[in-house]
Amino acid sequence: MMQIIRKPYLFLAVGLFVIGSVEAQTKVENNISLDKKVESLLKKMTLEEKVGQLNQYNGFWDVTGPTPKEGLAAKKYDDLKKGLVGSMLNVKGVKDVRALQKIAVEQTRLGIPLLFGFDVIHGYKTISPIPLAESASWDLEAIRKSAEMAAEEAAAVGINWTFAPMVDISRDARWGRVMEGVGEDPYLGSRIAEARVKGFQGDLSSNKNILACAKHFAGYGFAESGKDYNTVDVGESTLQNVIFPPFKASSDAGVRTFMNSFNELNGIPATANSYLQRQILKGDWKFQGFVVSDWGSMQEMKAHGYAKDDKHAAELAINAGSDMDMESNGYVDYLAQLVREGKVKESTVDDAVRRVLKVKFELGLFDNPYKYCDETRELATVGKPEFHKEVLDMAKKSIVLLKNNNNLLPLKKSGQKIALIGALANDKTSPLGNWRIAADDNTAVSVLEGLQSYKENQLTYAKGADVALGNPKFIFETKINTADKSGFEEAITAAKSADVVILVLGEHGLQSGEGRSRADLGLPGVQQELLEAVYKVNSNIVLVLNNGRPLAIPWAEEHIPAIVEAWQLGTQSGNAIAQVLYGDYNPSGKLPMTFPRNVAQVPIYYNYKSTGRPVMNEPESVFWSHYIDEKNTPLYPFGFGLSYSKFEYSDLKLSSASFSKNGNIEVSVSVKNIGKVIGKEVVQLYIRDLIGSVTRPVLELKGFEMIVIKPGEEKKVTFVISEKTIEFFTANSKWEAEAGDFKVFIGGNSVETLKGDFQFLK
Repeated sequence: MMQIIRKPYLFLAVGLFVIGSVEAQTKVENNISLDKKVESLLKKMTLEEKVGQLNQYNGFWDVTGPTPKEGLAAKKYDDLKKGLVGSMLNVKGVKDVRALQKIAVEQTRLGIPLLFGFDVIHGYKTISPIPLAESASWDLEAIRKSAEMAAEEAAAVGINWTFAPMVDISRDARWGRVMEGVGEDPYLGSRIAEARVKGFQGDLSSNKNILACAKHFAGYGFAESGKDYNTVDVGESTLQNVIFPPFKASSDAGVRTFMNSFNELNGIPATANSYLQRQILKGDWKFQGFVVSDWGSMQEMKAHGYAKDDKHAAELAINAGSDMDMESNGYVDYLAQLVREGKVKESTVDDAVRRVLKVKFELGLFDNPYKYCDETRELATVGKPEFHKEVLDMAKKSIVLLKNNNNLLPLKKSGQKIALIGALANDKTSPLGNWRIAADDNTAVSVLEGLQSYKENQLTYAKGADVALGNPKFIFETKINTADKSGFEEAITAAKSADVVILVLGEHGLQSGEGRSRADLGLPGVQQELLEAVYKVNSNIVLVLNNGRPLAIPWAEEHIPAIVEAWQLGTQSGNAIAQVLYGDYNPSGKLPMTFPRNVAQVPIYYNYKSTGRPVMNEPESVFWSHYIDEKNTPLYPFGFGLSYSKFEYSDLKLSSASFSKNGNIEVSVSVKNIGKVIGKEVVQLYIRDLIGSVTRPVLELKGFEMIVIKPGEEKKVTFVISEKTIEFFTANSKWEAEAGDFKVFIGGNSVETLKGDFQFLK
């Protein structure tokens, strides 16, 4: 468990059960353990007050307005004054947070402070790249700093808990929430999960850090057909070896909260899944924090056909280990009654309450309930210039160069006519991406603005075509533009006279995210037609992709000379893209998800299983695992990304041909920059376990290292392979390394590698 530095515990005269003088009580409390503090408070609580700590309400009241007198808002307000609310969400701003905290601390019987949760996913007001884009950086320190910055800005407005990071592994780009996650690989996902947890939480005694929440436990990223909220049906091997590792890494990193998920797993909704919450999380992993449901997931068990009514849902959820109810009202309405009826043990409620109270103590809210309520700090912190520098740095590191034929990039800085085409190129909202609910529209730097800062070229802009019609703030009311090509002529005219065309195409920032599953992974609307129309008059094109998921762009890969994956990069998007296009930053990003050739290949991922018929030697045979109308291979593989430098791998060596229990071997490779500019390269280590008690993937990422190499310089990179490196969840239903033969691969992506062999002996 993370070690927490705590101030002396002060009993506040405003309600924290005052006993004696503050000075005398402080001396006593300094010698009492955290658990004893929790137990002392728990003993003073009525059953209803205990249940209240497990109840989370969405913001319901304009605290600057009149007190609600009727309806649901009035009920919630009354519950707040009675101590029947443990947490609020979607309340932001020091003034409002302080007002609600004051009610909890000064007007309730025991004065227990509230937690204030908010979806701080990739920034609060100053927006970093979407999480999938950050994952493409493979830069763990930059990712940690990004979360740390987001926490500082959010904490300044009174928020003390974020519902992030999302650590769901997903192999299906149709699922809109891939934009919020870590990609397809459990090893990379685990390292990123650790970085984000540490960035958000840091030292919880500080008022610059906030609670993190690992979500969604578990299997949400494996929803059938990529449809959000859909059924999940996976085997134990996939669950343990692919889905669980980033969650386990989050727990080991000290994350204080988990969120369960909307989906069912093995026929049981996650909110009522005791295997997930009690056996694995709180049992095997010894997680000491608390679990919160996702929004309304408790009451949704009725639609699943698992709970007959809200009361039954509350019974199922609490017994399975779901500690706090987000916006279902099941606990606050029925839990005390369920205890009195003997359907739920009060000790079960006590366990959940202990967990919530312990986290509040760890956060320092009993020492100072207004720890996050400093108006001066709020004004000085939100949007400060240092944050903009950090998100710009993160945005540049997130860009992936997918293609660069004939060294079209970087652009010359003078003497060129450049045509910039695409509605997204002049959009100041879309680059913010989804899950940026506190950010203001029109605050991102557009690509047009970024390119305009380079004055020595002649820049012409033409929209070409809108991506969506209607108000993009409400994408569920917005239709994709599938007919309006009225801007094509202007775009074609601009392209004809240009030396270089930059086409910015892709998805609007709100076309990915929760509830935004897509059946088609091509360029939405008429954008593909625009691309082909421009290509007919000028093939010297740089395609800049703005998107929240992998796209299937086979035509572009075949015809367009330069392609840049620029995702949705946040507040400083345009500046980051311009600096990469002009070579002031050498791209170093690597894909965290496989890009398909065709949506029909999805789910597609690098660490697949061989099957019994991976290939057939007979040229005319069709009896092997393949499509008759498409290749098996991806358009761009996992780990792929080019640079303005060129790296040459050579001389893979192993320190030994074998190792045994408690031993290890070293594997090294030489990497040389044979290009003309200094560059960064992510050197990737993969391993294949040839024979296992359960079938093993053809490749598994087991390590990576980012190096900086000057032109002509050569560096040796060494990885250590130990028993821990090759462990997996075996047929013995435990994590262990099995003796046998292995292959090791090192390269700049999951396909182009050098290879070696070793044995593990027991």
